[in-house]
Amino acid sequence: MAIRTIVKHPDPVLREKSIPVTKFNSNLHKLLDDMADTMYDADGVGLAAPQVGILKRVIVMDCGDGLIEMVNPEIIEHEGEMIEDYPEGCLSIPGMRGDVRRHKWVKLRAQDRNGEWFEMEADDLLSRCSQHEIDHLNGVLFIDIAERVYTVKPGEEE
Repeated sequence: MAIRTIVKHPDPVLREKSIPVTKFNSNLHKLLDDMADTMYDADGVGLAAPQVGILKRVIVMDCGDGLIEMVNPEIIEHEGEMIEDYPEGCLSIPGMRGDVRRHKWVKLRAQDRNGEWFEMEADDLLSRCSQHEIDHLNGVLFIDIAERVYTVKPGEEE
């Protein structure tokens, strides 16, 4: 188990655009494993590579149905809208939450750790999480697009 340090706002790396992954090798596998360990250790539901200081298009998520790894993810279809269903937080911005307007359903296309392309559909929390993590790959934070941002005190977090 390798826990990486989570980069905190306002670190400038969080504002950079990540580059596509072209090498699917043991270094990528270690990054994915470390990111999953880091996310679980921090009690998060998603983590993007820039949040551990790596500007690669890599995300991990687990919204309750098991670990999902996505390399070079993109949203290829979307429907609907939600805002207050799930307030957003971020491991890189502790103590803050926000109401962010997101697509209720998305279809995603990505590569797995071995470079194989796959598609998946996501709704509700998984849709929100995937959009949030893909935003990280583009240097966008939830506080940039939230309609309302507020602080939460320790012990009041979900």
